Amino acid sequence: MATTNHSSSASRLSGNSSPVAAARATNSADDDLLDRYQRAAFEYFRSNRNPTNGLCADTSRAGSPVSIAVVGFALSAYPVAVERGWISRDEAVAHCTTALHFFRDSNQDGSPEATGFKGFYYHFLDRNAGTRVWRCELSMIDTALLIAGALMASEYFDGGNPAEVELRAVVDFLYRRIDWGWAQDSGRTIRQGWKPECGFLHYGWEGYSEAIVLYVLAIGSPTHPISHACYHDWTHTYQWESIYGHEFLYAGPLFIHQFSHAWIDFRDIRDGFMREKQCDYFENSRRAVHVQRAYACINPGGHAGYEEDCWGLSACEGPTDEVSETDAEPRHLFGYAARGVPYGPDDGTLSPSAVLACVPFEPQLAMTAIRTMSRRHPEILTDGCFTSGFNADQPNAKGHAWVSPGLFGLDQGIVVMMLENHRSGLPWRLMRGCRWIVDGLRRSGFEGGWLDGADVREGA
Repeated sequence: MATTNHSSSASRLSGNSSPVAAARATNSADDDLLDRYQRAAFEYFRSNRNPTNGLCADTSRAGSPVSIAVVGFALSAYPVAVERGWISRDEAVAHCTTALHFFRDSNQDGSPEATGFKGFYYHFLDRNAGTRVWRCELSMIDTALLIAGALMASEYFDGGNPAEVELRAVVDFLYRRIDWGWAQDSGRTIRQGWKPECGFLHYGWEGYSEAIVLYVLAIGSPTHPISHACYHDWTHTYQWESIYGHEFLYAGPLFIHQFSHAWIDFRDIRDGFMREKQCDYFENSRRAVHVQRAYACINPGGHAGYEEDCWGLSACEGPTDEVSETDAEPRHLFGYAARGVPYGPDDGTLSPSAVLACVPFEPQLAMTAIRTMSRRHPEILTDGCFTSGFNADQPNAKGHAWVSPGLFGLDQGIVVMMLENHRSGLPWRLMRGCRWIVDGLRRSGFEGGWLDGADVREGA
């Protein structure tokens, strides 16, 4: 496994901040608030973890299954928590190793009752048995998020004691086992999923999305990589647009502009597509914030509360008005959906956690919006954590906005990661030392910035 020599925890946590972050730094009052939000978000993983197998529930609701992507965020959150002093290093290693052992030893025969196949895992698993639920798909992107979290844990827990050596060995095994080439299915891009009942789903990862980390891991694989051309074929499906005066690589929901950024530092590194546009993915996400704010000011749907300091359309839970198949009336409320700007869907539901995760891109704008939303709608906070979504168009009997019940692990995970990237850059620095990430970026055509000087050494 690739490892790097890290300095002490204190120096890692207080490492050099980027010029971008320094130019738009938050003030001390914001920093205190960020610390509270970040710690509360981390506690989600301790509160919703099965101690027997280390798996984390998709939501805090009773009976919620496990999301493998949420486990990936949990594996990433533990190093942050150790650095912040919220959990001991030994306890974090034990929690991570329990989950990693489960995935190493789980059933990989691809049957409907299994946990995975070809090194990939089903999207949702039973919290206790760890087997497939809901006839869900074998998920390529969610497996990638799980593995990204495992690799970050492996980079951080770099000690020579048996527990940390074992953790790294398991992560190495899990990554090497994945047959990324199989997931390409002889197509131009990676398939989105597979089911034992019908084989591969009929659509692939096409169009700009959160899948950069998926492609980077797939191309960087030392055992079963996809072809280099696959990444370039994917970028050929991108949609570059000019919206509200901003030129950017279009994706409507905010989470698309955030998830890969949780692990990969895209500042000043460019692939072929971004070199042509004289941009980078970090700057692109910054522009997406401005597109979101402009849309909220225009407010084409006339939704309650939308304005320059109240925005944030993303994948989140909102109210629903599900109708029967025989009902000719179209739906106006979408439940859990990936809401986006400017083409929708938009039913008035906003995601405060998605706004908070924009802090690395535009700290002051994101913090102003968070303070505004929290002041107007204090009900969106539960034990210091933000709800998945709220909708001021749908007030309850007390006149409060509709609020998603319970908490979602993906929301809390992206908050932990993006706030830490803003505050100390720890996740980005760790992953800059990951050989497979560096290899995957370079093979995908990325150049410049920190990548040109990246020097990682191979482990055993």
